[in-house]
Amino acid sequence: MSKSLSEFKYMTFDVVGTLIDFEGGLKTCLAEIAAEAGTEIDGEQALGLYRAARYSEDADLFPDDLVRVYLAIAPKLGLPAEQKYGERLRDSAKSWKGFADSAAALASLAKDYRLVAMTNARRWAFDFFEKELGNPFYAAFTADDTGTEKPDPAFFEKVFDYVASEGHSKDDILHVAQSQYHDIGISRKLGLTNCWIERRHAEKGYGGTIEPAEFTKPDYHFTSMAGLADAVAAARA
Repeated sequence: MSKSLSEFKYMTFDVVGTLIDFEGGLKTCLAEIAAEAGTEIDGEQALGLYRAARYSEDADLFPDDLVRVYLAIAPKLGLPAEQKYGERLRDSAKSWKGFADSAAALASLAKDYRLVAMTNARRWAFDFFEKELGNPFYAAFTADDTGTEKPDPAFFEKVFDYVASEGHSKDDILHVAQSQYHDIGISRKLGLTNCWIERRHAEKGYGGTIEPAEFTKPDYHFTSMAGLADAVAAARA
């Protein structure tokens, strides 16, 4: 039996894909480049190619790695394989939008919990994401801060140490994320209570996120951040 939503002191959040619509951002930028080149792209195909290119041994930190990724996938999409377009895709992260329910849900949750961001993005990109989301976070951990990326347990251990420095433990944390691979599976192995935000519930496949070796049934499951916020309100009533 999972703990009641009202019992947690912290909520830790994956950011890119859970709160920020990175798939929409990628598809929009690639579609704009395609239009300028006089062609069109299939958005889901582009996400599949992105996923395959992103998770390679020579990958850089995100979103800097989008330059390399673009140059790898451009020929397959019929797009110009030029450095300037890769840099444009990378820089598009500065204008990626939050999901329609993200900011309001976070503002509501921040009234009762300490919200902690846990993102594989670099700090420069997170600064834009945080502003887009209304600056709701009590603390934030990026790839620059941890020196690693989820699902590396070391990333989570950095957060556990921080929470311990405030006199609490991982038992006080609800980890909220959309990625089965980066977050839900590893959080279960590390003994965290987790909440899966299934952003792609109406779509097939895993889109731009790597498919997990196995599916992990979450402690809590919603298809939106609004669903989580509503459930918290009901639990605390």
